[in-house]
Amino acid sequence: MEKACGLHCTKINNIGVKIGNEVILKDVSIHIHCGELTVIIGRNGAGKSTLLKAILGEVPHTGDITFVDKKDNITRKIKIGYVPQSINVERHMPTTVHDLFASAISHIPVFLRKDKKIYAEIKEHLKIFGAEELIDKSIGDLSGGELQRVLIAIATKPTPNLLILDEPVSGIDRNGIQDFYQIINKLKSEYDMSIIMVSHDLDLANKYADKVILLDKEVIKEGKPEDVFRSLEFRNRFGELN
Repeated sequence: MEKACGLHCTKINNIGVKIGNEVILKDVSIHIHCGELTVIIGRNGAGKSTLLKAILGEVPHTGDITFVDKKDNITRKIKIGYVPQSINVERHMPTTVHDLFASAISHIPVFLRKDKKIYAEIKEHLKIFGAEELIDKSIGDLSGGELQRVLIAIATKPTPNLLILDEPVSGIDRNGIQDFYQIINKLKSEYDMSIIMVSHDLDLANKYADKVILLDKEVIKEGKPEDVFRSLEFRNRFGELN
């Protein structure tokens, strides 16, 4: 994975979503800078999942998303890596980590033959996330933390302009959470990646986020974690953060 470079950012501009006459999102604008973790928080029904779907192009919306590179060039064809909250995995399913990864990056059906070059490429990329030893393991036999490492590895090849994480630590134990944030810090510092994450865990957002967005159909408050969590807007929706 090549290191991205320079002062670039992803700009989410005036995103709006309506279903019938109901406003789900209203003029949401967020700048997600390189080398930063931006965490979106909000109560149930605030529009967090809808915002992710809009960014991914899965729901009709107004507004647009642009990527500004280090030379101030603007493009609307951005590469987005996405790690969902969960995937449906049956225990002991025969699909291996290699099979899942190869199907995402190769045009050759994995059931036809195992390409040695692609196998080596996948193993090398998994190594970034401390997951190279999982390459031949069945997906159904992975722990929650192992599966997240694999999914993040897949989402970052090729290197995206924006990495989207949807409740990525749900169902992961404390050690797994620590490993997860070490990976995020590595992506931020070594690959200068723009990362946006939806989370219900306010304590984790407070501890690890560079910027927090409080969403309630629109952006209610944004800034450093301490500024958002001490704000009147936050207290009106969540009370005091312990």
